[in-house]
Amino acid sequence: MPTGVPMGDARERLFAAADRILLHEGPSALTSRAVTDEAGVAKGVLHKHFDDFDGFLAAFVLDRAERVDERAAALLEAAGTGDVAENLAEALAAVFGSVAVAVVALVTFRDELRRRLRETWPAGVPVLTEVAVMIRDYLAAERELGRIGSGADPEALAPMLVGTAHLLFSDRTGTPPTDATVRGAVESVIGTVLA
Repeated sequence: MPTGVPMGDARERLFAAADRILLHEGPSALTSRAVTDEAGVAKGVLHKHFDDFDGFLAAFVLDRAERVDERAAALLEAAGTGDVAENLAEALAAVFGSVAVAVVALVTFRDELRRRLRETWPAGVPVLTEVAVMIRDYLAAERELGRIGSGADPEALAPMLVGTAHLLFSDRTGTPPTDATVRGAVESVIGTVLA
């Protein structure tokens, strides 16, 4: 296969291939050969655009963390509309129903990847940290609007919601939780602060 694939196209093709492998086979199946085969490009394409495989993985994880920003903007825009628990449940299901849980497993699985991520991501696990910020900001907005109690602590509630969702979605081989299950879990965490 030709290696002259433009960087933008190659990067997205490789990242999309990594998504599919993580979702269907898990982090142990994620190798440079598996990614390039899945992307339909020569192995040299990955190494042409990234220093090594861990460099590719670090760029991939950071890209997936940045994608949470789009979901965060949509959730923040929903503040003051609809049902608070439903808004949170939909946002958490969208994030954790995607590749997010697999990315967390990948970061946990690879020591060198964690080391590299620390160079640009000083604390927390990418994706989980972004989701916690997304939830915190949304809850703060809803508190300002009076839709959750003034004594509610978004800083404390956000990681509880993220942890709850992560546990619900962590078994990638089983049946994903239903919308009702996710909503019920959200309500159990925030039920006492809803106005």
